[in-house]
Amino acid sequence: MIVGIMQVELMIYDAMTLKDKRRVVKSIKDRVAHEFNVSIAEVDALEIRRKAILGISMVGNDGKFVRECLDKVLNLIRDCRGATLVDYQMDFV
Repeated sequence: MIVGIMQVELMIYDAMTLKDKRRVVKSIKDRVAHEFNVSIAEVDALEIRRKAILGISMVGNDGKFVRECLDKVLNLIRDCRGATLVDYQMDFV
């Protein structure tokens, strides 16, 4: 069993309020969850209006498949409007 874990740090420069931030984060979470079989949640910087940290995880029996899927998730997040990818970390257990 392979568990892929990714942490993604985003900047939301146009967010003037937490409500603006949450609208962008919800949109990203919904798109990722709809297109991929992963778990995704906002895990840190909850009260910072221009920063979002998302945790994404996936379980599978093939490490190559899990890595490719998380790479595709990362590419989708990179292409999302309203947020800029600042940093990410990916680990496998």
